[in-house]
Amino acid sequence: MRKLGARRATVRAAHAVSVGFAAAVLLAPVFGAGAVSAAPQQLSVGDLPAEMIDAISRDLHMTPQQYLDRAVAAQDLRSYANDFRADHPDAFAGAWLTPEGKGVIAVTNADAQRLAAADGYQTKIAPISANGLEGALLQLSQWVASLPREIAAPISSIAIDALNSQLILNVANTPTGHMLNLPTLIATIKVVLSPGGGGAVEYRPMGGDTYISSTKDLHDATLRGVDVCSFGFNSTDAAGNALNISAGHCNPRTDGGPASVYVPNVRDLPNSVEVGQFAKTVLGGPAALDYSVIKLNERAVNAGMDRPRVRGANGTTLTVTGIADPVTGAPVCKTGQSSTFTCGFVSADRVETQLFTAEGVSKTIRGFADSACTLGGDSGGAIITGTLALGITSGSNAADAPNCNEANTQLAPYGGTASLGVGIRSILADIEANSAGGLGSGITVRTAPRAS
Repeated sequence: MRKLGARRATVRAAHAVSVGFAAAVLLAPVFGAGAVSAAPQQLSVGDLPAEMIDAISRDLHMTPQQYLDRAVAAQDLRSYANDFRADHPDAFAGAWLTPEGKGVIAVTNADAQRLAAADGYQTKIAPISANGLEGALLQLSQWVASLPREIAAPISSIAIDALNSQLILNVANTPTGHMLNLPTLIATIKVVLSPGGGGAVEYRPMGGDTYISSTKDLHDATLRGVDVCSFGFNSTDAAGNALNISAGHCNPRTDGGPASVYVPNVRDLPNSVEVGQFAKTVLGGPAALDYSVIKLNERAVNAGMDRPRVRGANGTTLTVTGIADPVTGAPVCKTGQSSTFTCGFVSADRVETQLFTAEGVSKTIRGFADSACTLGGDSGGAIITGTLALGITSGSNAADAPNCNEANTQLAPYGGTASLGVGIRSILADIEANSAGGLGSGITVRTAPRAS
């Protein structure tokens, strides 16, 4: 599998080394404590684009109303689980939605089980608490980060599987992967072999609202390639700056410095229109996130990038009505122009993977997993649940596929397509915490209660 990084419009590869996120089994979440506001208003079925309705039926086998209702139920479960964990930190062991949409609370003792059951939830007794699983994940993640690059490369991701009270370690089915010795100090580890990565691939633009960027001026005769990614959520800060949140690895400047962002003119690439610059880039670090903040210029604002919308297939748009948290079992849809709307379910709300930069530096990226098909060039694009902003795309196991039909066929034996998303709430909190009152201070995703 490959990390879905910024893609090159020519044969030269992007700066991030390909590190895959393997297809996931149904993994359960580990909820973090913290205040959660009342669930934002969802749009009605009549406000959903026709192409999105088709994707919901095709990928989720749901009606549009069932999709919206399931998204609301997931956020309600998230709120309850946060409160339950805060009150019973040693007993809480996870929460998820069943395939039928029923909320489940996992606990470690009968007393906690009776409390959750009395509140109307299905329950399950687990041998390990959420705190215990998170501690094991931290140990395993630190061990992987300490490995030499050539040894760590086959390890594509680590996820928490609260349904079975274990960690899932995805390892490429390669000789190096077979020889990997797991640390004996960590128990409850399951190793899943995934297909090994292929050779060099010529990447081309795919996905939704694409943008291109480069370390050089587009008219520079020595330019041999541009990075291709997707815009995420339009945002603004307290100073009124027009911003867009995308993926951190999409910035071609490996030092995180500013680089121009263009809407591509495929017929005349050097004369593509500049719409902004990377103003902030985070890749790994203390927060273990993968995001960028693009400061949009007046031309971008005049073109409509000050609106609370994400674009899907054939120019259709969806109004974003609020923000949400990942919940296992929650339905999600991803925007895209080439791959159109594709939908799936959150399969794990806590996943960690290692990304290696061109300098060989290991970066830990933390996010959530979902089963929506995501193609090369979709990095940074918007992931929604119902009509709420959930996160931006960071990685995929289908990055090299020419289309989702082929991706679904090739990856079916390994559990299907899987993508790594970075939660929007975590991104907003990190931007705010490090803004120092400057750009990004008071940042919010642009939202509207109903379609305009």
